Amino acid sequence: MKNDLLFDFTVDRAAKTVYITREFDAPLSLVWDAYTKQEILDQWWAPKPLSSKTKFMNFEVGGRRFYAMVSPEGQARWAIQKYTSITPKTNFKLYNAFSDENENPDLPGSEWNFNFSEQNGKTKVSITIYNESLARMEKVIEGGFFQQGTVMQMENLEELLAALSKR
Repeated sequence: MKNDLLFDFTVDRAAKTVYITREFDAPLSLVWDAYTKQEILDQWWAPKPLSSKTKFMNFEVGGRRFYAMVSPEGQARWAIQKYTSITPKTNFKLYNAFSDENENPDLPGSEWNFNFSEQNGKTKVSITIYNESLARMEKVIEGGFFQQGTVMQMENLEELLAALSKR
């Protein structure tokens, strides 16, 4: 889907940080729900052909989301997220770490900061991902797969938001 909506993906190795900004042609409340409600999040969070499967999600400060990105062959790559701060419809923060299927985290992890704003019916999501270790960040972004996956996720979300807006 080609459009004039903002998309930026920047890696700052010195700061061990990835910056992602994406604009959506949808109201803030719908975009917020897409990021914070399990039944919507699982519909777009994984880049195709992977799917996102949440085992549990408790969106509150101190709550957690435990999920996997699952390949068509059934291979699962688990991650656990702990919500550290929530300001409804504006911002939430979480600590993310890969894990095994028993919720044992593979540390170090990363701190994610999601900011939401709306202007003229379009919603901008700005994501900052700070990695505790440069080696972890390099491993995650190696080969460009994280950036490609993020582009695909955002396209998934854009398509889903368009479908949800028509309801």
